[in-house]
Amino acid sequence: MVQELVVALVAAASAGVVYVAAAAKIVKQYERGVVLRLGRLRNDVRGPGFTMVLPGIERLHKVNMQIVTMPVPAQDGITRDNVTVRVDAVIYFKVVDAASAVVEVEDYQFAVSQMAQTSLRSIIGKSDLDDLLSNREKLNQGLELMIDSPAVGWGVQIDRVEIKDVSLPETMKRSMARQAEADRERRARVINADAELQASKKLAEAAKQMSSQPAALQLRLLQTVVAVAAEKNSTLVLPFPVELLRFLERAQQPISTQQQAQLQTQQQQSQPPQQPQPEQQQSQPPQQPQPEQQQSQPPQQPQPEQQQSQPPQQPPVTPAPAPAPTPSGPARVTRSKPLARH
Repeated sequence: MVQELVVALVAAASAGVVYVAAAAKIVKQYERGVVLRLGRLRNDVRGPGFTMVLPGIERLHKVNMQIVTMPVPAQDGITRDNVTVRVDAVIYFKVVDAASAVVEVEDYQFAVSQMAQTSLRSIIGKSDLDDLLSNREKLNQGLELMIDSPAVGWGVQIDRVEIKDVSLPETMKRSMARQAEADRERRARVINADAELQASKKLAEAAKQMSSQPAALQLRLLQTVVAVAAEKNSTLVLPFPVELLRFLERAQQPISTQQQAQLQTQQQQSQPPQQPQPEQQQSQPPQQPQPEQQQSQPPQQPQPEQQQSQPPQQPPVTPAPAPAPTPSGPARVTRSKPLARH
């Protein structure tokens, strides 16, 4: 009898130990316990520490209350300006209502992940490529609002959403690189043009100042020669400004005109006018014209320079033939021989 009682007590004690072990639960500090009694939700949510549940009647669900970092898989999409991109993100969320996270949704982490992927694809289609690359803060806020709206009913709070990387096609990268190079080149040309404008203004002021003193230009030229010769070069390049040539031309121009006027007056004085000599022309016998030679010779064209330089000559005066003497004797008939034609 005694042995039977001892065995019964030992069996009861072991059964009690097993029951207590099955009923005892420990909830960690970052967890909350949701109890379902016979499938119905208990209003009290068990806090951290030691707690007891009825084995076989109550069931305890532990919910992690920490902030969960969930990476969103990369999503392929087409932006509003028809550019194919691949965007991935990361989402930070935590459970604020343990009972809703257990009852309202089957797996709140999977639900949040799917909602994040859908929202990310939607935000890609509504945005331009420039916004994805430069205006990410605004897109992050919009993506957070899109995910947080349905997650509130699940007892989940979205803390933050960040777009990590935007992958572009190689052709688009090359196009953007060329655009950036062209923009940089445009800025460089504008800066060079501005520098040239400022330099030209200063040079114009210097030229205006040197124009009042022509010797300053020569001094500046000598300074340039000294600066070039200081480098001990075997070849010396001497610049000769055009303004100096113009200055020398203006200086020599009045002297040349005076010399030309003096030369013209001297030539006019040294060449006296030629007058015709009528006596010598009358003393010479008249020459008979030779028609064949005149016809055979080609006509000579007048030379305007010689005609203008020589004074005009008067035509020769041919003396009238003297009357034949009248013979006192009988008249003799003489026949003139015909002129021989050469």
